[in-house]
Amino acid sequence: MSSSTAAAAAAAAAAMNVRIRLADAGDVPNIRRLIHQMAEFELLTHLFSATDSSLSSTLFPSPPVPPFRSFTVLVLELSPNTFPDTKTDSDADTFSPIIDKILLDSPVSDPDSSTFASARGGGVVVAGFVLCFPNYSSFLAKPGLYIEDIFVREAWRRKGLGRMMLSAAAGQAARMGYGRVEWVVLDWNQNAIDFYKEMGAEVLPMWRICRLSGESLDKYGGGGGRE
Repeated sequence: MSSSTAAAAAAAAAAMNVRIRLADAGDVPNIRRLIHQMAEFELLTHLFSATDSSLSSTLFPSPPVPPFRSFTVLVLELSPNTFPDTKTDSDADTFSPIIDKILLDSPVSDPDSSTFASARGGGVVVAGFVLCFPNYSSFLAKPGLYIEDIFVREAWRRKGLGRMMLSAAAGQAARMGYGRVEWVVLDWNQNAIDFYKEMGAEVLPMWRICRLSGESLDKYGGGGGRE
């Protein structure tokens, strides 16, 4: 093998093809596993109770709701093989799969690759996801997009994949004329904070999340909160 052929082969081996696409009901088991891994990373597994059934019924109801008009999940998939180009000329309200490629400095060991095999088959592996839904800004008098979750599995972090997923969500919001994209970050996750700032996000330390859940929320179901 010539040196140029060997170099080309090495470059091909170091490349990984990326696809970001709309999830469907067949992706639910992988979505649940990704959410659980995220809960482990955030030390919040005591709050995790999602099941395949509950995710299916809430994320993929029948009849379906147009993407980005309700709860929407994008999955990030990786393959050593080229993904087919399925991009179509579409209006702002639809989402065509994003096809890209990353170059790896060294081979990646992914011990969970079989667990996260894509529902689409073909040796494709799911490496991350974004879950988002619309909100509304009264100040702007425009809808916005709220990112509830964005997560990349440990083996595939620090390779630009989080940036791709955030860009995909933000790009869709911009095309739909939304006024802003928002999300939250844990105050101890400095790596994520630095990353979001590099993406151009403004971190707002003066805001605090207020939450009613569990028993605190249930008591309002019977009108008890009127007292």
